[in-house]
Amino acid sequence: MKTPAQPPIVFKNISQLMHRLGMPKPLHPLVALVNYDVTRISREYAGQSFLIDFYKISFKKNFKGQVKYGQGYYDFEEGGLAFLAPNQLVTLSGEESSYDGYTLYFHPDLIRNYQLGKNITQYGFFSYAVNEALFLADKEKKVVSALFESIAAELDNNIDAFSQDVLVSQIELLLNHSNRFYNRQFLTRKVVHHDLILQMDTYLANRSNHIGSTIDGLPTVQEVSSHLQVSPRYLTDMLKSLTGQSTQQHIHDRLIEKAKMILSTSQLSISEIAYQLGFEHPQSFNKLFKRNTDVSPSAFRRSFN
Repeated sequence: MKTPAQPPIVFKNISQLMHRLGMPKPLHPLVALVNYDVTRISREYAGQSFLIDFYKISFKKNFKGQVKYGQGYYDFEEGGLAFLAPNQLVTLSGEESSYDGYTLYFHPDLIRNYQLGKNITQYGFFSYAVNEALFLADKEKKVVSALFESIAAELDNNIDAFSQDVLVSQIELLLNHSNRFYNRQFLTRKVVHHDLILQMDTYLANRSNHIGSTIDGLPTVQEVSSHLQVSPRYLTDMLKSLTGQSTQQHIHDRLIEKAKMILSTSQLSISEIAYQLGFEHPQSFNKLFKRNTDVSPSAFRRSFN
């Protein structure tokens, strides 16, 4: 009989986590920076899952190994950054202690009254899966290392009226650089990501070819990303970087292209076409088609007669 999985340990604040991992008390109540050059996490927690109520940014200076992108595995020799938002599971592996780098924890209360607190959801990489980490070139690694060292230096100072302002500014700068570097990653790994787009288009084409697909309804972003084995936010950010469209817009474009083909080559009614494509109501199909083409499905069909 299988041993039941242990429930995750829930941490509401950073001090609790540092204490549990046998680390020094954080220098700031809302921020902690773990330097893996001098600190090692006990192996007794290998495989243990934690649910943390704060943000986590991990920087591995010397990451090596295979990482999964879509359906393929790719080798990397660069350092990497990984991001987690509050209330996401963190699982420590036995290899965690071998990494050289930093992990930054910061509580939402740190940024709540700042513009960053309002904008942090715009940094989509906090919703990426761990296997969609940011892999850094040497120059990028130096930039990130310097930012973490600046945060470490600020935390070593005595807390004063400016401490929080400075820390929030440093974290925001780190996130902005990460946005820049992720955009570079999308562009430099075009072959990988174009393969992912091809897989998505193939899936959507096969799905729309099944007569009576109304059982499944319209394809959703979650459905497509699950099929591709990537997170929904990563898929949308990747598509926007390469095509300027979100995943939802890409799905709609493929539906419209399929609709144009059926309208121009068959005698099916507009309602029959709508149902075949997965629309629950023909009116919804008409609205989407006109919004994307500036003409109604009927007008488009008449243009071929």
